[in-house]
Amino acid sequence: MNITQETLYAMALTRINHFNLTTSLQLYRTLGSATAIMEHRHDIKAVLPCATPRLVEALKDISEPMRRAEEELAFDEAHNIVPLLMNDDSYPERLRRCEDAPLVLYYRGTSNLNNRHIISVVGTRHCTIYGQDIIRQFCADLKRMCPDIIIISGLAYGVDINTHRAALKNGMETVGILAHGLDYLYPTAHRETATEMLNQGGLATEFMTGTNADKMNFVRRNRIIAGLADATIVVESAEKGGSLITANLAQDYARDVFAFPGNINLPYSKGTNKLIRENKAALITSADDFIYSMGWDNDTQLIKAKANGIERQLFPELNENEKKIVAVLQKNNDLQMNTICTQTGLPIPATSAALFNMEMLGVVKLMAGGMYHLLG
Repeated sequence: MNITQETLYAMALTRINHFNLTTSLQLYRTLGSATAIMEHRHDIKAVLPCATPRLVEALKDISEPMRRAEEELAFDEAHNIVPLLMNDDSYPERLRRCEDAPLVLYYRGTSNLNNRHIISVVGTRHCTIYGQDIIRQFCADLKRMCPDIIIISGLAYGVDINTHRAALKNGMETVGILAHGLDYLYPTAHRETATEMLNQGGLATEFMTGTNADKMNFVRRNRIIAGLADATIVVESAEKGGSLITANLAQDYARDVFAFPGNINLPYSKGTNKLIRENKAALITSADDFIYSMGWDNDTQLIKAKANGIERQLFPELNENEKKIVAVLQKNNDLQMNTICTQTGLPIPATSAALFNMEMLGVVKLMAGGMYHLLG
């Protein structure tokens, strides 16, 4: 497959079918590539009988989307932007599992978006002193307890920018998800922080250059913030707001959701308190609570042991099937059993038996959403 051609076709598809993310992804997963979709664009109903008349019509003439894709690729290559395609190894695996994942994610930065631990921190644009204090302490403690965490947020005013800055201050990687193209920055007041993030995290978006920060783009952007992470944490929120949308999306993706409680009389505590009250988020008051709830305390204990000069054997004696599973999870951690079966080539009964034994040995941990997490 021609890599450049596949990239251009994938970009063009996002222009052709931007109004229906699920259909685009369904087509991509059915045929396996953007190139294959374009090869079948004149008989797309045969591939996807439920294809809408609008999509059928849009695929008839792809000259304008292809022209736009060529412009985008030229800009990306000139500005160190990497278009991550759905089939790329570097495409975020957590996001790939979402039913409305973007076909292309434009990324500029240094972080590995398949890092072992990734969390999203979101909240109101009107962050109070209380919220700022929570963020500062939370990030400082996370750095001490689980230093390899990447923190995702939206680079907006309030909780977002305070989170990015606290992460940077503590030497942690942090990635901002934008609601527009990478040719400009909104809000411009955060340019200095965003520039620093390029060398200690990064910036990512599903939108091509020339895309404005329209209101609907922020709603679409929220699903990426939720989909990239193992867990979403809400610091402060009014009774309605984008952070609650992100929390609901995270829950839909079978990811963990947490919230810091607040004063019942304050408007920017109503959203977080409601999430907790309705059992849509687990209550946390510290990084210790969060690390324990995620089952990452084993990692913290290992860090402490290494700091004291104590090195435990990474894995106990494993059989051949178990070693295959370890090899897969070392490449992309947090996978469901069916994905592990596919990538190891092992049948389901053998995989199930191996995973059960590995749990008993403390090699893997079963997480929310049926994800198996490699420990140590």
